[in-house]
Amino acid sequence: MLKDKIRPKEKSFPKARAGAPLRLGVIIPTFKEAPNVLPLLAKLETALSGVTWQAIFVDDDSPDGTASVVKAVAATDPRVICLHRIGRRGLAGAVIEGAMASAAPYVAVIDGDMQHDEALLPKMLALLEADEADLVVGSRYLGGEGSDASALGARREAGSRLANWLGNRVLKAHVTDPMSGFFMIRRELVEAVAPTLATAGFKVLFDILSSQKTPPRYVELPYEFKARLHGDSKLDNGVVVQYLGLLLARFSGDLISPRFIMFGLVGASGVIVHLAILRSLLEMGFSAAQTTAALGAMTWNFALNNAITYRDKRKRGFAFLVAYAKFALLCSVPLAANVAVATLVYEGGPSWWVAGVAGAVVAAVWNYVTTSRAVW
Repeated sequence: MLKDKIRPKEKSFPKARAGAPLRLGVIIPTFKEAPNVLPLLAKLETALSGVTWQAIFVDDDSPDGTASVVKAVAATDPRVICLHRIGRRGLAGAVIEGAMASAAPYVAVIDGDMQHDEALLPKMLALLEADEADLVVGSRYLGGEGSDASALGARREAGSRLANWLGNRVLKAHVTDPMSGFFMIRRELVEAVAPTLATAGFKVLFDILSSQKTPPRYVELPYEFKARLHGDSKLDNGVVVQYLGLLLARFSGDLISPRFIMFGLVGASGVIVHLAILRSLLEMGFSAAQTTAALGAMTWNFALNNAITYRDKRKRGFAFLVAYAKFALLCSVPLAANVAVATLVYEGGPSWWVAGVAGAVVAAVWNYVTTSRAVW
């Protein structure tokens, strides 16, 4: 056929010099971890002697120059890769991007603050390569010798154990530490569920486990969670709320997105603020009090949503003011309906708080749909 004769010949990509095949990709999410980069790489070099590995640092534009330190090493060591993210934040998203960027059949996730035990990596890899598991989890709570989470401190350890207990109410497989940030997994398992994973938040292992149609074969290995040498913990109240949103989303069978649930939780707190303002200003007349309360709750909701619901897209400085102006403009559209519905209900006889809630509910869905697209 003429078409076959004029078809350009396919060119084969020249192969690099033969060497040992890549066996392991180590994903290291970082934020302000510059002092830890070189010591961690030295530890990986020792622990993974004899293994062909790569270290993929996924840095969320750290202000301390973490990415620059990684790139300086990467310039002379091809095993080291830096994914420098701009405008995106969150450990879960960093892990997903790192795993998707790796060509290794197995990927490990380890913190950049050296609180995990890198000496456990060869044993994890051996279990996966021997086909004894699809996932190996470093557990702080396995029991017996080796597991230790005391470096977390009493309050954080109690919170971690509660989070694990809640997580296991959702998971089909019982894991002693589903909140662990230290694990190794077949890359194909991450790729299979990557489109459904939440990029915000920190609990990516729980998300991976809860997203699998069939529970993966897993093994847990005990390890001692070490004290932090540099930097600060990234766990805060916002992360806790994000985890609760993810839990509720999984409980719903993913009918509701984690971000919408977080938006709803923030909105629920805004209702409390709204009612507090409304009650204190009722003497000025219901319509005026309802308008003021709605504006106060709107401001509260914007600040919390920026800090929690959209923390991976958080606005700062001048961008914060611009985003607030957009948020206020969009939320003002249903504000008239809010006040009208609330006033109608109030005049119909129910108590003031029923009327206030009725007005707030009218605006909720509109606010989520519009602000999620136009503000964040």
